[in-house]
Amino acid sequence: MDNEDAQAETMDANPGETIYEVTLDVDAAVAADFLAWLRGHIDEICALPGFLGADLHELADPAPAPGRQALCVRYRLRDAAALEAYLRDHAPRMRADGLARFDGRFGASRRVMRGLPR
Repeated sequence: MDNEDAQAETMDANPGETIYEVTLDVDAAVAADFLAWLRGHIDEICALPGFLGADLHELADPAPAPGRQALCVRYRLRDAAALEAYLRDHAPRMRADGLARFDGRFGASRRVMRGLPR
């Protein structure tokens, strides 16, 4: 395999892989505490069966509203079944923890994507 083939192979999405994206709109007054909690939350989720890893980003465009911080976590999962198991068996408890700590100080939206070959 030449370098071009190797590069193309690494850029192909895994057709079975699932991306679970959580976008967060956080009150800037609690953003530092929220981010500290979120990092541990991400680690806890990534330790669950079927999770392959996660990336944490601060959204730059569009800019968040004044007094807000916008974050995005993209979790990579082995497949849709792993996401279904997380949503069924773990998500209610884990979401409740964030609400108990920061209720009314953040909002979350979620979306799911599936990998396609390029």
